[in-house]
Amino acid sequence: MISEKDFVFTNFSNTIDNENFEWSAPSNIALVKYWGKKKNQIPANPSISFTLNNCKTITKLSFTKKNSTITIGATKEKFSFDLLFEGKPKEDFKPKIQKFFERIEKYCPYLTEFHFTIDTENTFPHSSGIASSASGMAALAMNIMSLEKLLNPEMTEEFFFQKASFLARLGSGSACRSVKGSVVVWGKHAEINGSSDLFGVEFPLQLHDNFKNYQDTILLVDKGEKQVSSTIGHDLMHNHPFATQRFAQAHENLSKIKSVLETGNLEEFITIVESEALTLHAMMMTSLPYFILMKPNTLEIINRIWKFRSETKIPVCFTLDAGANVHVLYPENVRETVLQFIKDELVGYCQNGNYICDTIGTGAIKNL
Repeated sequence: MISEKDFVFTNFSNTIDNENFEWSAPSNIALVKYWGKKKNQIPANPSISFTLNNCKTITKLSFTKKNSTITIGATKEKFSFDLLFEGKPKEDFKPKIQKFFERIEKYCPYLTEFHFTIDTENTFPHSSGIASSASGMAALAMNIMSLEKLLNPEMTEEFFFQKASFLARLGSGSACRSVKGSVVVWGKHAEINGSSDLFGVEFPLQLHDNFKNYQDTILLVDKGEKQVSSTIGHDLMHNHPFATQRFAQAHENLSKIKSVLETGNLEEFITIVESEALTLHAMMMTSLPYFILMKPNTLEIINRIWKFRSETKIPVCFTLDAGANVHVLYPENVRETVLQFIKDELVGYCQNGNYICDTIGTGAIKNL
């Protein structure tokens, strides 16, 4: 059983003065949702997600060893970093990175030894409910682990990815599902071997052909920043009147979807995924304070998907994150028909007609 202590770095067997890396990490879309967390970013219930391919964060990390003649006290900053977003300084992102460094310092004490330049960009709108914090923190964690690999060259690949997922989780819970694998489980579950609250693990069973290259077309109903941050949303589960039932439901649905992903039962997949999406929003609507994150166009899209599926028997469904945008999920073999339906009937409900075509990916990639 791996514990947090296993991720504490102690081996300064190598030294480095400066280097740079670049990693891209994808967003992910949860099928069984994680909503509510305990101390230290531990999930209140397990979750499972599809890793995406096109919606990603690309982060370049450059670092230089601090001048040994300048004491940390003189700089008044334990962590030294510059943050660029799309090539320009982004001061309002810096507190989140500062907090992330503070959280992971005990596992990565070498962070205080360097000045970092973090240059990051997204291929999709940030803070709009497409899990930009997940891809962003995953990409940063991969870069940090590349630094750690230089300091400890004997690190195994398995440990590299496990600790990257562990670190990413401390920045944004769902980020641990954006490190590796097309389908990822996060959170201890009795039926998933190796599952952990500390990091995400690849779905350990054979994925049915129905789910290979599964499609996700994201309809951008509202590209603005979402009404409530994920952190605040998760906190609403404390003392929520339906929290206990919800956490039990998530365990049950993960058991069900485990079987579905093996057998390829698309009808059952649709039932679980749509129920999970609506439950997530129901929990926010029944919390105190309460929030409605769906927009009128979100509901119009859902109703049109239901009507289209009923009339055509094509296995297309929706899911939602904590925002107004709609993820339209469907098998690759009906792609042309579903995309035509989206163009004909759903694009008009998107902000400026914008949508993103995505598919299941494989996780973070190092850019050479």
